[in-house]
Amino acid sequence: MLSAFIGRFIMLCARHAYAVVAVFFILSAGAVFAGVNYLGVTTDTSKMLSPRLEWKQRSDEMARLFPQKENLLVAVIEADLPEEGRETARLLAERLAADHKNFNFAERPDADPYLVRNGLMFLDAKPLGQLLDDTIAAQPFLGALAQDPSARGLFGALSLIAEGVKQGQADLTGFQPALKGFADNLEQALAGKPQPLSWERLLGGQLTDLAGRYQFVITKPKLDYGSFQPGGDAANAMRRAADSIDYVRTGHAKVHMTGQVQLDDEEFATVAEGMVAGLLGSLALVTIWLMLAVRSWRVVLPIVVTLVVGLLLTTGFAAVAVGTLNLISVAFAILFVGIAVDFAIQFSVRFRAQHQDSQNEQGILAALAETGEETGHQILVAALATSAGFLAFTPTAFLGVAQLGLIAGIGMMVAFVCTTTLLPALLRIFHPPLDCPSMGYAFMQPVDIKIRQTRKPLLIVFGLVALAGIVLVPRLNFDGDPLHTKNPNSEGMKALHLLMTNPQSSPYGAELLVPSLDDAKREAERLAKVPGVHDAMWLGSFVPENQPEKLALIQDAANILLPTLIVPTPKPEPDAQALRDAAQSTATALGGVMDKLSATDPLRRIQAALAKMASAPDSIVVDANHALVRFLPAELDQLRTMLQATPVTLKDVPQSIARNYLLPDGRALVEVHPNGVMSNSNALRSFVTSLQKIEPKMAGSAVDIVESARSIVKAFEQAAVAAIGMIALILFLALRRRLTDMMLVLAPLMLSALMTVILIVLLPETLNFANIIALPLLLGVGVSFNIYFVMNWRDGVKHPLASPTARAVLFSALTTGTAFGSLALSHHPGTASMGRLLLLSLGCTLLATLVFVPALLPKRDIDEN
Repeated sequence: MLSAFIGRFIMLCARHAYAVVAVFFILSAGAVFAGVNYLGVTTDTSKMLSPRLEWKQRSDEMARLFPQKENLLVAVIEADLPEEGRETARLLAERLAADHKNFNFAERPDADPYLVRNGLMFLDAKPLGQLLDDTIAAQPFLGALAQDPSARGLFGALSLIAEGVKQGQADLTGFQPALKGFADNLEQALAGKPQPLSWERLLGGQLTDLAGRYQFVITKPKLDYGSFQPGGDAANAMRRAADSIDYVRTGHAKVHMTGQVQLDDEEFATVAEGMVAGLLGSLALVTIWLMLAVRSWRVVLPIVVTLVVGLLLTTGFAAVAVGTLNLISVAFAILFVGIAVDFAIQFSVRFRAQHQDSQNEQGILAALAETGEETGHQILVAALATSAGFLAFTPTAFLGVAQLGLIAGIGMMVAFVCTTTLLPALLRIFHPPLDCPSMGYAFMQPVDIKIRQTRKPLLIVFGLVALAGIVLVPRLNFDGDPLHTKNPNSEGMKALHLLMTNPQSSPYGAELLVPSLDDAKREAERLAKVPGVHDAMWLGSFVPENQPEKLALIQDAANILLPTLIVPTPKPEPDAQALRDAAQSTATALGGVMDKLSATDPLRRIQAALAKMASAPDSIVVDANHALVRFLPAELDQLRTMLQATPVTLKDVPQSIARNYLLPDGRALVEVHPNGVMSNSNALRSFVTSLQKIEPKMAGSAVDIVESARSIVKAFEQAAVAAIGMIALILFLALRRRLTDMMLVLAPLMLSALMTVILIVLLPETLNFANIIALPLLLGVGVSFNIYFVMNWRDGVKHPLASPTARAVLFSALTTGTAFGSLALSHHPGTASMGRLLLLSLGCTLLATLVFVPALLPKRDIDEN
């Protein structure tokens, strides 16, 4: 009854073909309007999971309470010298802070005056004592430089060293690295290649590396959400500002951009890269497959138009029902075309095989009616089952696939409606030739017979394959880290990788919000002891420990150093002749102690270089002076500041720091940083699990990644059970309550899923946010392909591989695979992995349909074998 009704309905649409086309044209125009005006795309992976999840609520609450940490654009400055990096960061921060058009704020978190003034107190007592002892030992040297912060003063200080060596009172063991660095710079300057001397490294030694090699400028950009790259203007402004700085222009410093804004913008740019070329190439190949499938452009064009209209209508529905697509639901177009083309090919191939006279109108109408009766109910069952499989994901907490399930689920019904209304109308208008017996594959009949003859061994082999898949299911691993789906060669990701080795700049931190500062102190001490934790920071972490002991050391050093470092009127800058005279004097002084120096002592190189400078041209001498003492005044100023440190308490921590750890209502934040690189999923999961055993209410990026993976796996488990249940019910009712027929459709579906599992584990191919859509697609395509064969078998069709259905399935797979192949070639790792997994699942589905199903179908009385 249903078959006859669909056949009559299709004939009705064909009789009124132009009216049907007009209606769909109007509907498509409305869908285009809705898509253009109401449909958006977000690359924010945080919106792909339900806000009802407990851990997600904590994460969203953190974002609301500390908005200054969200949507940041960060400049990472890498320089040859620490001073060059610091000066580049200072200039960049000043210029960006003045750019109110593109930035809300720009700041240097490690350059706060409070941190600079108390810098020595943040060292442990032992290295602090060693540093101060070395500085005191250099007091005559530093005093001379404070009096005359030029190369002349530097040469004079070296003369004092020569005098100490002469009298046997100078122990230069601890100064060898500094003297070697000075010798290197002096020789380069005389060679016409002056390089600035790092006084921070000379005076600080290995302690300089404790602060890390990178400087940071953190900005809050003003985002343009009307653009595909909301932070594009701000990023361009930052790039222009950086390029205008001398150190960057000369190559002594590099500015890398990262942060959530940069990563999100790059995400879209990478996904879009090559998309147009890939889409055009894919469409060209799909057109070729369609031509080979139906062998008439009069059929190909109606199929293409039907697909385009169906996609437009589905897009219009997405605009109204969802509004904003995420990185997963944006793939609904691929799913729609991949499955809807199957409906269209099935209808068109069987239409071309009808034995009717296509020369007259009645022959075309009769062929369409017969095709509708033959395939309409099959396509309807396939559409219903596929739709149910997608819609099963809608109630889950994984909003990314829930959106995709809703849009694709409705899209399947849209595809069915278009296939049974618009496509027949277009076929009648284009009037293609009929009675094409070559629509089937007669040459496959022997293969079909062979499969039937060897069905038992084949079923045993497939049974073993299924068993292997079941065994490997526990080894499936879902990688919830969104960073792993981004292009590792993009600027933002490269900059982020520079920071991962430093625990305190790692993007994989955890956070805990507690009622008070006392609680924060207690929790920080507790969490710092957890295995895998590098440190746990709270507001009190910015108050140095053991202040009395450290201040006593600093005060003793200050009493000795400050009287010689604080000079009201330093000597004026010398001219070239004064510098030559000073160089000659020091060279003579050092020449008198050569016999007391070892053969490798850097003072020998310094003496030779100074002797050359004594007769060097003015330009060489002036440039050498500038290179040697360029950063000296700032270093002396910083030393004076740090030697005047005073006791500090929590109240002294400035608001610029406190606001990141303390809320106005008294609640306090504890930040936990991992020990080691957390880019490995297992390491990250172990880190988070250890923390959650101590404190279940942890939040932060590390927790978000691990919990999102758990939520997604749980969502897929729930959806898979619901999908299979609904598909089974639809099949049971559609196949006239025949349990055997239902199992004949579901068995190859399960087999293809298990074969996909085997390939995922063996290749290996990790499941992630992007490629996990292959699983619902596997349900959709698998159900469609299998239904046709089982229903044809029930209707008495012999030799399924030789039938037009097999041809339609094969070319449907080729067209779908072509679309997936274009994704696999994407520059975006997530999109590429999606394409690869879709191709794998499609190949497994095709193998199960074309080999396993013919072997599985029970023998009938009409079968020869």
